[in-house]
Amino acid sequence: MTTMKYGLFVRSQYPEGDDMAVRFEELMVQARLAEKIGFSSILKGQHYAGYPLQELQQVPFLARVMTECPSLSLITGVVLLSLHKPLDIAEQLATLDIMSKGRLIFGAGLGYRDVELKAFGTNMAERASRFEENLDAIIQLWTNPPVTMKGSHFELDNVTPSSRPVQKPRPPIWIGANADVAVERAARLSDAWFINPHQRLDTIERQLDVYKRALDAADKPFPDELPLMRELFVAPTREEAKRLAQPYLEEKYKIYAQWGQNKAMPDGDNDLSMTFDELADGRFIFGSPDEVTEQIIRFNKTLGANHLVFSPHWVGMPNNLVLDMMNIMAEEVLPQVAQAL
Repeated sequence: MTTMKYGLFVRSQYPEGDDMAVRFEELMVQARLAEKIGFSSILKGQHYAGYPLQELQQVPFLARVMTECPSLSLITGVVLLSLHKPLDIAEQLATLDIMSKGRLIFGAGLGYRDVELKAFGTNMAERASRFEENLDAIIQLWTNPPVTMKGSHFELDNVTPSSRPVQKPRPPIWIGANADVAVERAARLSDAWFINPHQRLDTIERQLDVYKRALDAADKPFPDELPLMRELFVAPTREEAKRLAQPYLEEKYKIYAQWGQNKAMPDGDNDLSMTFDELADGRFIFGSPDEVTEQIIRFNKTLGANHLVFSPHWVGMPNNLVLDMMNIMAEEVLPQVAQAL
């Protein structure tokens, strides 16, 4: 029997002019409802300089949510690791793990936006190598201090971090990956490939073979927990789901295209400017309760994905739509999935 876990992904992206203090309180309502209906985790993304969008930052958000929702795992989904210094991230995340009594999962990714890379003094050419050396340094700081290591943009001289995680030897590490080479990196360096929300099921199925081959080459087993992120919208009928969600989802994907997300995606599945119906096909978990149930089961059976991370909120969407949808999930979808699996 497969035990499914569910996560709530919080983007916290809102239009300029929105009252972010009010929006933050709405996100806390979403988080508490997620815990109440049996979700296992909450995830917060990381972006900087998202103008004209406003967004809350990852670490303070997760630090607050841990007190509101004491049973949820806290997942950095994802730290844009190429931008940062390893000692800072190692201590920030160790502090989260201590404060939450060992509930942290460290999700990391490369980042792809020039505005962010430049602001942190790096560029596209350096990002993969910086990612790898930062990750190596963080693992060493967590598991094997003191650390002496000279990186391209930092030097650790007999360094013992001020705080180390509760979890031993360290918190689980998930790596988000779009391109095949990044999927191979996730197999080599992490405990799980965190499957991104942008690609179709057929693309992920192909990349799962890439992932399995890379695991075999690294002499590593397939992970017990395979996380998959999807955009989610459920309503009493597919027509109503489309009517309610389309304007907000289309706006989100327009922003992805403007930000250059498609450049990070593999050939043949990197056009984010398609019509809504084309985007939804094999990409979103979307429609009536029966359709959404069937789609969740398909992603589980086809890929082995067993920690489904749902993103149910996009720029401009009213909070009551998110809460209504989560209640439909609790009453009509999750019990059906549990029964089927």
